[in-house]
Amino acid sequence: MTLDRLSALDASFLSMETLTTPMHVGGVCVLEPPSSGFDYDRLVELISQRIGLVPRYRQKVKTVPGRLVNPVWVDDGDFDVTYHVRRSALPRPGTRAQLKDLVARLQSRPLDRSRPLWEIYLVEGLEDGRIGIITKTHHAMVDGISAVDIGTVILDVEPTPREVPEDDWAPDKEPGIVDLVAGAIVEVATRPTAVLDAAKAAATDVKATTGKVVGVVGGVLAQARVMARPAPESPLNVAIGEQRRFGMADTALDDYKRVRKAHGGTVNDVVLATVSGALRSWLLTRGEKVTSTTVVRAMVPVSVRVDAEKGELGNRVSSYFVDLPVGEGSAVMRLHQVTFAMRGHKESGAAVGADALVQLTGFAPPTIHALGARAASIMTRRLFNLVVTNVPGPQYPLYAAGARMLSMYPVVPLAKNQAVSIGLTSYNGGVFYGLNADRDAMPDVDVLAACLEESLAELVGSTR
Repeated sequence: MTLDRLSALDASFLSMETLTTPMHVGGVCVLEPPSSGFDYDRLVELISQRIGLVPRYRQKVKTVPGRLVNPVWVDDGDFDVTYHVRRSALPRPGTRAQLKDLVARLQSRPLDRSRPLWEIYLVEGLEDGRIGIITKTHHAMVDGISAVDIGTVILDVEPTPREVPEDDWAPDKEPGIVDLVAGAIVEVATRPTAVLDAAKAAATDVKATTGKVVGVVGGVLAQARVMARPAPESPLNVAIGEQRRFGMADTALDDYKRVRKAHGGTVNDVVLATVSGALRSWLLTRGEKVTSTTVVRAMVPVSVRVDAEKGELGNRVSSYFVDLPVGEGSAVMRLHQVTFAMRGHKESGAAVGADALVQLTGFAPPTIHALGARAASIMTRRLFNLVVTNVPGPQYPLYAAGARMLSMYPVVPLAKNQAVSIGLTSYNGGVFYGLNADRDAMPDVDVLAACLEESLAELVGSTR
């Protein structure tokens, strides 16, 4: 029997998971139902039709006796799509604040390891007759940069759902103890390092794993002057608990383009300048000391274009470490400083390349959001204060069974001692921020979300 074994890194995300750091990435979408309506049964039908496009979503993790080698993926013979597709409803009036509270509660809960590691929720009762979809997918499921997420396969570019091949899936027989042990013996015999890989994956001492990875990354980043110093002390780095808060901010892509046109740089530079200004304002509302030299170090995954002529984005991803100039009082100067820092990184090649990380650790996320979360979980917090992930999405409407998606907010998981993560996705003219935060450390996450909108407005005001 051929066994589909987890990579060392994917297995490590299972072993490193704790109640305070659940290892799943998520998202929140708000949709406008079609005139014919959209209910739970329709979502179940849609996912049932499309799940054949993502075979991993009907598989679960099975541990090898004695943990001789890494666990394996096996078909879930009792797979029940209705266990994974769930429904919830907001009480009247179904406000944005109520939706954020629900997202925070759902994202705080670890996934059930006895079943395929994903969940999707239909949220009814939003204001103006809208609905929400909340997704959760474990990092162990994310086994390649080009991997497809269940939240992606249910979307179409037209209101009428596209045709997909008929799914005649039948689960393979689950391997027994004899099969698992025999497979482990064969693998150990043919690849002696398998036991070492399994030991690494099962290690509960995250610092030991982190130390080696950081050592490798340090070599990759030898030219990066910014990494010569540890990240500054910050209220963003504290012990965190099990519960979360979630913040949202809505901005317009045209505003970023307008600022870029007036002052130069890239849209991503404007995003980072916006985050810099927001963090400055947020720190001041807390009464924190902010001087002209105050910085917050962000780890910023950036996708690299493979074919510039075709405008295609491929699976090349680099991660930059940028000292955000929160001590600078001028919005325009913050932008210039960010642009200069990012240009310096690109010119020096001082970045963590996704291809290098794949070769070194099997590190291969499917999206920039996942890259940021994965890197944060295996690197020491001394390298950076927070993760900022920016994923460019399609600039045209998408539909789920005729329901038009209005907005999409990423939920990037927290690493140990990280009080908040900032993810943003551009979609159909909007730029949508999702702020995943520790409940106790960030009671003011909505203040930070509001500061993002105000910071961008300040930059836009400088163009007049």
